[in-house]
Amino acid sequence: MGEGKLSFRRLSSIRHRKKRTAAKDEAESSLISSSPPPTPITPAAVVAKAKKKAGGARLWMRFDRTGAMEVVECDKSTIIKRASVPPRDLRILGPVFSHSSNILAREKAIVVNLEVIKLIVTAEEVLLLDPLRPEVLPFVERLKLQFPQITNASGNVVQSSSLLDQEAGEGLQSELPFEFQVLEIALEVVCSLLDTSVDALETEAWPVLDELTKNVSTENLEYVRSLKSNLTRLLARVQKVRDEIEHLLDDNEDMADLYLTRKWIQQNQQSEAELGETASNLLSRATSNRSSSMVTSSTKGDDVEDLEMLLEAYFMQLEGMRNRILTVREYIDDTEDYVNIQLDNQRNEMIQLQLTLTIASFAITANTLLVSLFGMNIPCPLYKMDDVFGYFLSSVTAVCVVLFLLTLGYAWWKKLLGS
Repeated sequence: MGEGKLSFRRLSSIRHRKKRTAAKDEAESSLISSSPPPTPITPAAVVAKAKKKAGGARLWMRFDRTGAMEVVECDKSTIIKRASVPPRDLRILGPVFSHSSNILAREKAIVVNLEVIKLIVTAEEVLLLDPLRPEVLPFVERLKLQFPQITNASGNVVQSSSLLDQEAGEGLQSELPFEFQVLEIALEVVCSLLDTSVDALETEAWPVLDELTKNVSTENLEYVRSLKSNLTRLLARVQKVRDEIEHLLDDNEDMADLYLTRKWIQQNQQSEAELGETASNLLSRATSNRSSSMVTSSTKGDDVEDLEMLLEAYFMQLEGMRNRILTVREYIDDTEDYVNIQLDNQRNEMIQLQLTLTIASFAITANTLLVSLFGMNIPCPLYKMDDVFGYFLSSVTAVCVVLFLLTLGYAWWKKLLGS
């Protein structure tokens, strides 16, 4: 009897345990079903993110004043931190503004966008965008020739900062600053490219226009149309670069802001003056700063004058290209006027021929009218006369010829048929 009670208690406890575990499982399943499932990361999303990340990096070449060069892939944030330029300046170097020309002066850099040359110049280095393009390779070669690699006695490459310190210690420079030399090379390459395009345009234009004056055909007119569209695009390219240089020449403050080396020297002098030095060192440093500031202030006008002379040289070169293009356009306009005169003359000759044929058809119509009248079976005494047909036909023909000559003489008298 005791064993029966004990087994009954065990069975009831097992049932209670089963009910508890079943209730716990139901609660957990309800929680799992109520919570939203996590968003799966598909391979397509991963590839899209990778492409988006890789799309921001572009190929840049870093070239400093010591001749050291390297080609790297950098994104916009890296270039912004390195060159200290606002993000909107990098949009100017993008594909949207690929056909614009800009030379922008910033606090520590110059942003240059001239035709295919897209670069950022600082006091120490050049950051060139897409250096492997065929149009940009001449600019890279000129940089290598202008700034050969500088090494010290031990064979190590001299750092650009030490070279800048050396130039700052010398006070005055015997040549143009680094940024001006880079700007000069960029303008020279761009002007050379535009000059080559202008030469090709002139070489193509003169034979086509001379052929058009001799033979006005659809093929020659199509050549002239394509030539005129190429001329318009080339003139716009030259005009953009010319206007940008003219804008700089009209503002001396913008030209002074392009002097990055002077800014770098002044910032170094100010940072050195703020260091905790002894009183004697501070006094000597203040004296040297005062003298160097006097030198830089006295040479500021000369530096701007040097930059002004540099820009004026290329401005005159671009002005000459613009005049050559305008000369070709004037010749095209003169050729079009000549062709229009020829077409008007031919049109007038056709009108005169049409008028002559109209007069002749009027005289023939009068002759046909008389013949038609006598062709009707109308009683007439002339039918009974012998050998009257020949005399009648000759008289009617004579009347038609006289009518034609009278009408033609009237047209000549009214100057409808020319002289």
